[in-house]
Amino acid sequence: MGTPDRGLPRLAFGIERLGLVSLRVPYLLAIVFVILGIGAVFGLQRLKVDDSLSQLFRSNTPQFHQYEAVTRDFPSSEYDVLVVIQGSQLLERDALEKVRDLVTDLQLVDGTRGIISLFSARQPPENGQIPPPLFPDPLPEGQAYQDLVAKVRSNDLIQGKLLSADGQLALIVLALKPDVASSQHSGAIVKEIRDTMTKDLEGTNLKAQLAGVPVMQLEIHDSVERDRVIYNAIGFIAGCLIAILFFRRISFMLVAAAPPLVAILLAIGTLGWLDFRLNIFLNVMTPLIMVISFSDSMQLTFAIRDRLIGGASKPNAIKGALAVVGPACVLTHATAMVSFVALLFSDSDLIRTFGEAGLITTAIALVTVLVLLPLLAVLLVRGEAKLAASAPTADGGINVLRNFCRWIAERMVSHPGLYSLIGLIVVIILSGIYLNLQPRYRLADQVPNNEQAVTANGSLDKKLTGANPVDILIEIPQGEDLYSPTTLATIAAVQQTVATQPGVGNVFSLQTLRDWLAQKLGKNDVDTLKQYVGFLPKPLVRRYISEDQRAVLVSGRIPDIDASRLLPTVDELDKRLDAVRAEHKTYGIAVTGLAVIAARNSASMIERLSRGLTIEIVFVAAFIGLAFRSWVVMLLSILPGIFPIVASGTLLYFMGEGLQFASVVALTVSFGLGLSATIHFLNRLRLEERPGESPGLSVERATILVGPALILTSVVLACGLAVTAFSNLPMLRLFGWLSAFAMMAALTADLLILRPTAMYLRGLFGSSRSKI
Repeated sequence: MGTPDRGLPRLAFGIERLGLVSLRVPYLLAIVFVILGIGAVFGLQRLKVDDSLSQLFRSNTPQFHQYEAVTRDFPSSEYDVLVVIQGSQLLERDALEKVRDLVTDLQLVDGTRGIISLFSARQPPENGQIPPPLFPDPLPEGQAYQDLVAKVRSNDLIQGKLLSADGQLALIVLALKPDVASSQHSGAIVKEIRDTMTKDLEGTNLKAQLAGVPVMQLEIHDSVERDRVIYNAIGFIAGCLIAILFFRRISFMLVAAAPPLVAILLAIGTLGWLDFRLNIFLNVMTPLIMVISFSDSMQLTFAIRDRLIGGASKPNAIKGALAVVGPACVLTHATAMVSFVALLFSDSDLIRTFGEAGLITTAIALVTVLVLLPLLAVLLVRGEAKLAASAPTADGGINVLRNFCRWIAERMVSHPGLYSLIGLIVVIILSGIYLNLQPRYRLADQVPNNEQAVTANGSLDKKLTGANPVDILIEIPQGEDLYSPTTLATIAAVQQTVATQPGVGNVFSLQTLRDWLAQKLGKNDVDTLKQYVGFLPKPLVRRYISEDQRAVLVSGRIPDIDASRLLPTVDELDKRLDAVRAEHKTYGIAVTGLAVIAARNSASMIERLSRGLTIEIVFVAAFIGLAFRSWVVMLLSILPGIFPIVASGTLLYFMGEGLQFASVVALTVSFGLGLSATIHFLNRLRLEERPGESPGLSVERATILVGPALILTSVVLACGLAVTAFSNLPMLRLFGWLSAFAMMAALTADLLILRPTAMYLRGLFGSSRSKI
């Protein structure tokens, strides 16, 4: 069974002995955990969600600071609810009256700060008088109404911008106040908007749907919360059933499963007390803690159970398990913490925060597993003598796993050089395929695909060029003002460049208004333009002219396509604007907007995360080798760590999925499991070696002792994550099935690559006592 050898270097500096406290004061510790659990619950209630889609790309870069300045000086599209109304009868008089009633009522929704619609438009000014609304109240009838419809459909300020060319889609832009645009506050507002739409459009054949960032954030938030409860519950139940099937005792199932769950509660509760904000990356802390902690928990539980079956007393079984398995548990968590340290040097605020949270939660998980698991074993495990007597007949499931592990080990050590070479070749081939993966990012991939936001966005992409704005910021230098000839010439040049850029449509700016006035009135003078701007609704003006009139926007729209297809359009537009910059050197001209930031940063962020994960494996392998005082161990750790990543990447490549944020997160989770399995095997291997004995025997014993726990851990976790493949959230679906696949790939690497490689290197370099 293996016992600690004092001649070997200590892996964890005795930290594993922290678990012995549970044997001395179990009831006091139980009370402490109850108190901590209550405190963690309050911490969970303090947790806030940072569901802003821009937070994914937040960084200390000039480009992002500029984007923040634009969102501050102009009403940001990040706070817009887009009301999309469709129907073949949209421009019929009765239907249009209903739409106008809806626009009027939407302005009264609490939390809104402005609205833009067809009814914001005005007629050209005449004789310096205030221009009347384009739509009179009441609407005319008969031929006069038909003339109005013709005028509306030929209006350049509406056509293709707020009304589709076929007259069957109208867009209403409802701007929310920034402090209520997050999903924490927007739920009630979106519900009120939907209720208002239903009531005001009743009796028409018009179809109304909501889109826009606040609606997407709400749908993402609701789906994540719902799916997390449903699928995590299903996965946890499936895992418990599997554990009971093999352990045959609920007490051992609780001993193995409870510490990781408590670790999650305490860790996430602590993040709440420390005022962390949940986001796409911090949401992965739950499965990440579960993967690492559950693997260690299962190894400790198996070790305690094996010693009880062997006739040891409960205190001695716990002490022996901590002495043998405990150091590996400490090292698995320590290496995970080291990998998080690397993230602290990222230029992305989001990734740095992920690294900080990872350090904190991993440390909490380590202490929880080391202390709580022995405590639960003391309090819950009963009838040790009966367990030892019944084991030969009741241990069928575990024996099946042990026999399978023995069968694998015997074959892997029979031709270690051949199998090691095959493993190396496979990893090299898969790595080549993995390197061809292209980063992918698309806003719609984060939104539930059975919700209306995706459908509404699709309609906008099809009939109004797109739902995502791309903005060109023009900063006016000192000595010039908004209506100076040089400023207007600069705006006109930028407008012309954007309007002729393939892939960008629905372009609007101050120049659009000027061109329209020139067409309708035959006037192109500044006074007429300035006067008409003064007549327009303030929310509309503020979208294109800053309040201090020192900056303007030329805004276009682009479809929600993958960032890899969008980036060339953005880069080409930026390059074409160089000619305008050269002609108007004193003006600041920059391409910005959420879609632009996403297109530019998503690919580089995903590539850095992927590359960083691969480099991290080598770095962590060096750390493991240092802990074992063996460079051979360092070499042994690399292939099993890389295999699940490149195998999963190869699957993504052949499925045409590309590499997304959810993919990288899933690979990070699988790396945690592969890392844990490698450390536990190498720790047991060094303890199982006997002087003068064939190296293959120690490999077989180590495999038989740690293999069943590893297999059971992989199956339980894969079941728990695989059920999320049925989610309606594309990001969660991808994360679920890819994580499950990667975990099974990590198991494959541990059994079929690590074993023969360990045997081969030990035969090549000598005794594991001196090298491993």
